[in-house]
Parts: sequence; structure tokens; C-alpha cells
Amino acid sequence: MPTLNNANASAIVLSMAERIVENRAYLSEIDGKIGDGDHGVNMAKGFAMAADRLKGENSSLAASFETLGTILMSEIGGSMGPLYGVMFLEFAETLADVEDIDSALFSKMLHAGLEGIQSIGSAKVGDKTLIDSFAPAVDAFDRAIAAGASFADALDALVVAAEEGRDSTINLVAKIGRASRLGERSLGVLDAGATSCAILLKALCFGAKDRLR
Repeated sequence: MPTLNNANASAIVLSMAERIVENRAYLSEIDGKIGDGDHGVNMAKGFAMAADRLKGENSSLAASFETLGTILMSEIGGSMGPLYGVMFLEFAETLADVEDIDSALFSKMLHAGLEGIQSIGSAKVGDKTLIDSFAPAVDAFDRAIAAGASFADALDALVVAAEEGRDSTINLVAKIGRASRLGERSLGVLDAGATSCAILLKALCFGAKDRLR
């Protein structure tokens, strides 16, 4: 059964950080249409800080997630820092002291992250938040594995579902956060959180696929 080695996997998190930094302006542009317009700036700040700490460390995936989560919790303002921070800290805790990550443990990690976010927020699928990208992605991964798909193919299914979830937010009315004040005027715009979540999950899955053995 293919597994992902936990050790020396900080490159995965560095790639995630790179994707966020390069999409800084795009994420802020989306956020500016129905929010504060600072999502990309804040996310890029936190992820860049984490990348600076991780460069040259060759840390485990668990340790890298812990570094990222801690920085996001303490350095990013607004709601997204704590939400993503707790997600990555839950990822880290799930993978702590594990040598090889199989599809079952990867699923457990995803669920822990999702539950962590939901424990500090009230958002659910359909509220036009990052949950609209994350929850369907986790479900798609689990369904693929249950249907007999390989770890790699299940990761592909996760990415597709995350991006479909992101795109679904165009047709949703925001029910959580600043954008919810706009009511029907929030229709027709991607949610910035769902967009950054899809970017992160895609980078995570591509990085994991490259290291399956």
C-alpha cells in the first residue's frame, strides 16, 4: 500500500506557502468585492513567515504543519488566521510521531482539520466560506478510497471536489462574516476563503502524490 513518509517533507508546506504568496493579489481582489480586501495580504504574510522558518530545516510534515499553524494563529488578523491555524495544528497533532502516512491516516488528518475549524466557527456547507471547498474535498477523498481507488487517485478526486466547491460559492449568498451583511449582493462572486482553501488543498495533494512510495 502506498504511503507518504512523514520525515523530511517540509517541501510540501513550502509549496503551499509559495502558492498562497503568488496568489496574494488575486485573493485580495476577490475578497475586496464582498469583504475587507485583505485576505491575500494577510494569508501571504503568515505563509511567508512560516516559509522563512522552514527553509533549510527539512522538517517532518507534522512539524512543518505545527510551525505553520502556530504562526497563522498568532500573526494573522481577522478570522482566517485562527481558522487555518487550528486546521494545520490539528493536521500536525494527527501526524505526530508517525513515520508513514497511509490513506486512512491522511483521511483522519483531514477530518481533524475540518472538525477543528468547525469547533471555532459555525459555518456549514452552503454558507459561502472555506467549508464549501474543504468539506466536499474530504468527502470525495473518503468516497474514492471506499470505492477502491488508489491513494493517488483519491488525492486527485479531493482536488477536483475542492475546486468544484470553490466554484459553487459563486452562486451562494454569504451567511457568515462581513460578506453576510450584503445579502443577495454577495451573489456572483467567489468566496476568498474557499478559493485559498482550494489552492492549499491542491498544493498539499500534489506534494503528497509526488512523495508516495
